[in-house]
Amino acid sequence: MKKQMLYGMLGFLSLLGFVGLFTEERSFLGFFAFAVDFQYFFLKSDEMLEEQLARSASRAFVAGMLVMAAAVLGMLALGRFDPSRALLTGCAAGWTASVVVYALTAAWYGFRENWGLEP
Repeated sequence: MKKQMLYGMLGFLSLLGFVGLFTEERSFLGFFAFAVDFQYFFLKSDEMLEEQLARSASRAFVAGMLVMAAAVLGMLALGRFDPSRALLTGCAAGWTASVVVYALTAAWYGFRENWGLEP
């Protein structure tokens, strides 16, 4: 299976947004943002696209790990939170940072390619 198909399958995370529609948990509505990943099913695959996706994913991973570590250490340093609560908060912050960094860098590379700018 091509990497591009895996990125396209991230779009299925948008189905979790329906939990926010049918329940009182409105925080699930943010999952609808993953619907833009369905575009990867329809894009022509080439080496440049694969490189851009890999670069976006690696930056998102590093950013997520750094934010997670900072959040856990920060919460523990405050001393008001137990370690399990600090870890849960750190995981949530790291995942959020990963998603945001991936989305922004993938969008930037896509815009830059459409505008015809050099890498």
